[in-house]
Amino acid sequence: MGKIAGIWSRVQQALFQVQECLPPLTEQQRRVILVLEVVRIEEQVPPGCLQWLGRRRADRRALARAFVAKALLNLPTTKMLIERLRVDRSLRQICGWGQGLQVPSEATFSRAFAEFAALGLLDRVHEIRVKEYLGEEVVWHVARDSTEIEAREKPVAKPKTELRPKYRRGRPRKGEVRPPKPAKRVERQRGQGAVEALAELPKACDVGTKQNSKGHKHHWVGYKFHVDVADGEIPLTAWTTSASVHDSQVAIPLMKMTAERVASLYDLMDSAYHAAPIRQQSQELGHVPIIEANSRRGKPIEMEPDRARRYRHRTQSERFNSRLKDNCGGRFVRVRGHPKVHAHLMFGLLVIFAEALLKLIA
Repeated sequence: MGKIAGIWSRVQQALFQVQECLPPLTEQQRRVILVLEVVRIEEQVPPGCLQWLGRRRADRRALARAFVAKALLNLPTTKMLIERLRVDRSLRQICGWGQGLQVPSEATFSRAFAEFAALGLLDRVHEIRVKEYLGEEVVWHVARDSTEIEAREKPVAKPKTELRPKYRRGRPRKGEVRPPKPAKRVERQRGQGAVEALAELPKACDVGTKQNSKGHKHHWVGYKFHVDVADGEIPLTAWTTSASVHDSQVAIPLMKMTAERVASLYDLMDSAYHAAPIRQQSQELGHVPIIEANSRRGKPIEMEPDRARRYRHRTQSERFNSRLKDNCGGRFVRVRGHPKVHAHLMFGLLVIFAEALLKLIA
């Protein structure tokens, strides 16, 4: 907890410096300062985004801080963010602009956002901060889950699958040679690296289907956001896929990425992850997999009492998903394409990550 506790001294110093030169801060403005000091996104803006031949470019560090503020304030559009920056002197100076005329246009914000998405800036910032604050800690429970993300895009058509030759049931006839069945994606992922496995997953916008708690099927057009959440609702790893990707296809890559960042003990997953390769991978990493079993013939399979008590911590991933959508822009996806959609969601994730750490030391 040493590095986590060290956040507060730096945050207090930043608050003191800002309050000396600005009017009394509102609660929202104070939250923005706290989150920006924890995330420190401007430190990871590459030098290539700051220099340009010809006309001087808008400061990408201030733009990155402004996008974090947009997620925290839950503003639906960039236009609303610009209007807020031009009238809110304190927020404008917190982000890095002295006067309202210095706030860039909407087109400049859009170009900067595309640069951040293409460079994978948000994933890099998140990984660095997780290792910095939690790399030396032991996480008890890691809850794994996904949530649907609706997008304003036209879904792509699914590629046609190759028809496999059909054989009669039972043993092959004498002299008949049948080609071996191709390995399933979950089985292949055990021998792949996390980056390689994630690269194989579909990322285009399509149609997803999910069964809700009442047994009714729900359809949406867009993407699916997968996340590993530690105790205290701290997101450790996240990835965005097509809406049609099954949760089990992302479990092993996320598990490997999380294991590279923090040490954990228990993996908590619902029945969508009930597969032997996922359980085996969790055990190889030294974790204890607690996975809700699929019911057999309509009869639920009860979990052992000690594991059932730990399984209750899985709700932290559901609370994270709810907070991302309700408070940090998860319902206001106005960008198109996987890189931009993922970057938009990661800005909200960084806000939740920072406030979860601050809550631990408050």
